[in-house]
Parts: sequence; C-alpha cells; structure tokens
Amino acid sequence: MMDFVLRGNIIYSEDKDRLSVTENGYAVCVGGVSKGVFETLPEEYAGLETVDCGGKLIVPGFVDLHVHAPQYGFRSVGMDCELLEWLNRHAFPEESKFSDAGYAAAAYKIFVDDLVSGFTSRACVFGTLHREATAVLAGLIEKSGLKAMVGKVNMDRNSPDYLREKSWRESLSRTEEYIDELKGFKNVRPIITPRFVPSCTDELMEGLKGIIEKTGLPVQSHLSENPEEIAWVKELCPDCPTYGDVYDKYGMLSASSIMAHCVHLTEREIMLLKDRGAFVAHCPESNMNLASGIAPVSRLLHEGINVGLGSDIAGGTTLSIPAAMTLAVQNSKIYWRYIDNKYPPLRLENVFYLATEGGGKFFGKAGSLKNGYEFDALVLDDSNIKTTVDFSVRERLERLIYLGGRSNIVSKYVSGVKIF
Repeated sequence: MMDFVLRGNIIYSEDKDRLSVTENGYAVCVGGVSKGVFETLPEEYAGLETVDCGGKLIVPGFVDLHVHAPQYGFRSVGMDCELLEWLNRHAFPEESKFSDAGYAAAAYKIFVDDLVSGFTSRACVFGTLHREATAVLAGLIEKSGLKAMVGKVNMDRNSPDYLREKSWRESLSRTEEYIDELKGFKNVRPIITPRFVPSCTDELMEGLKGIIEKTGLPVQSHLSENPEEIAWVKELCPDCPTYGDVYDKYGMLSASSIMAHCVHLTEREIMLLKDRGAFVAHCPESNMNLASGIAPVSRLLHEGINVGLGSDIAGGTTLSIPAAMTLAVQNSKIYWRYIDNKYPPLRLENVFYLATEGGGKFFGKAGSLKNGYEFDALVLDDSNIKTTVDFSVRERLERLIYLGGRSNIVSKYVSGVKIF
C-alpha cells in the first residue's frame, strides 16, 4: 500500500514556531512519498484508495534521535545515581550480557516490539560493542519496517575488563565487519558510534575518522552531559579547549552527526555545533534522572542549531516521544525561570517540530507531510480521553501529547508502508 490518501484532521510543522492544521483534509501518498496536504482532494488523486479517519488526528511519525537498545530491560533502575556511577553499576554490567547472541536476540525482540507499537517511526540507536549482537538488533528493526540508524559501539579504554575491546585495531575491524553485514538493508543503516570520548583512545578516534571519510557514514555520540564527565575529558584531552573540540578534531561534528544531551555547553561549543551543522539530541528525562542538568534548548533553537528529541533509554524510562515532548516543555520553563530568562520557554509548536521535522532532518526529507517528504504518519484517536469541553484541533493535539499513550495510536505508516 504505497499509493493512498488519508482523510482526517492533519497536523504538521510549517516551521519550528508554527503548526499547519487542515481540518477534514487529505494527505496524499504516492510511491511512499507525500504529495502534500489538501483541503479538497485534487482530481489527479481521485482514483487512489482513500482511508477515511473521521475526526481522528493525522500527524507525521515521531523521531527518536537517541536511544540505547540494550538498556531497555533495566529502565527505571538506578535513578539515584549520576551518570558515571550509573554506567558502572547498571549500564555496563547489563551490556556485557550481549556477548551472548541468544540473550541479545531475546532482549532486542522486546525492545523492537515495543518500539513498533509506539509513536516512533525512525530512531538512531546504540547497540553494544558486540558485532554479532548489534547485527541481530539491526536485523530485527529491518524486518519491522521502521527506519533506523543502528551503531556498534566503540570503546577501548576506561571501562571494565568485561566490556572493553582488546585494542583499537580490533574495534575498527569489528566496526568494518558490521558495516559490511548491513549492506543490502533497506530500512537500517549503520552509524559510527564512539560511546563517548573517555571510552575511546586517540588511535581509535583517528581510525573511526578514516572510516567516516571512506564511507560517508553518520556519527552519534555524547557531548557535555555531566560536569564530572566534562572534567574527565579535560584531563584526557588537554590539547583540546573543549569537549566538543575533541569530536571536531576527528571530523565528528558535521551535518551527519548527532551529539546527545549538550547540557553544559560553552559558548565555543555552541558556535561549533552551529558552524558544523551538527544535530543535538535533547533528552530531558534522562538529564533529570541522572542529575545532569537542563539543556539550553531554546537558546540552541534561537541560534539555528539542529535539535531533535531522544528517549535515551535507560537514562530515560520510556520510549514515548510525547513524554519527551512534555518534559522538554517543563524543563525549558524551569531553565527560563531560574537559569536564564533571555530565551522564552518551549511551546507546543516547538516540541512538535523537534519530535517530527527537527529530528527527521537527520534522515533527509522525513518528519513532515509536506510535498516531497517520505510518508511517515500516525493516525491518533483521542476519543478515550474523556471530556465535555469542545477543543480545537490544536488543543486536542496538546492534550494527546500530555495525556495519551499507545492505546491512542490507530495506525502507523513508514515511507508509505502500513506498519499496523
């Protein structure tokens, strides 16, 4: 089903500050690509099958720019820790179990099943350093019909013996093998994934730079998440003025890179992100749970920096991007009230953009129902959120973001393919 029309109340972002709302409109999909949204169906599309969604809401599929798949099983545990303690007590021991491909297959099935049934259409996903297990993860997502970039993690220092690659050469070799395994995949691409600067030697980072230059693959990692982490990077890399400069030194800040968190950015780092066109994955729940802080997202948007949302399982506890949207608004209000009132708090329009087109841009023309974008769509039914109030379509969207869940998702389409 690649050529069809959805009829209903259609919402997408005009830009980061404005919504487009078409009541009782038509969203046209031809060959998996949106032909636009219309108040009246053009004659040229009159012969296409029309799915009448009644009064339901039709929105672009949501994008998760930062999620750790192997951590899904222990989400909500260890929330009394800060980042580095949490990694050593919870994340690293669990990730070590993925050396067992059978364990990995069982754990990743749970993750992918829940990802499919939720709001997410596209995701940038961390695996573990284990090549075989990460290939299993990529294969499961490939079969699901969702679109994703999945990375085999690189880490050859400053981690436990049970979760550290033997050498930078081995790490690079396994990364190249993993990239070769994904050739021929249609829905999943590999993404270069140095865990973060403390876990990667200079030789490994230099080697990854070579792979990036050779393959043109994108990059995902973490930047300026936690004060203790930032101080550690300064000790490890005294030749670089900031944490961000380390990634830039190895060609890892570009329009093809995602840096998660970016809570404690210096002015220099903000300008680096802007100048390089890099993406920021804002993970508000994780930043609170691990006591990392509040990212200056309104400032980043004001500067024109690319920003999307991340669930950051298992620093975050849910795959729900609407939950991340809600928390992003709330975090921005606290930041505005108590830290810096120069930039206004985020509004519904802003976070809806982050969840759709803002993050979707990392995948190309995705995250919108505008003409020429890949047709990712959610059909949402808010009728079970009972009320006697007659809300506008925009207000219904806001309520669904704050109050809705999986039970409100009627159907999901990715590149024109109906997932359910």
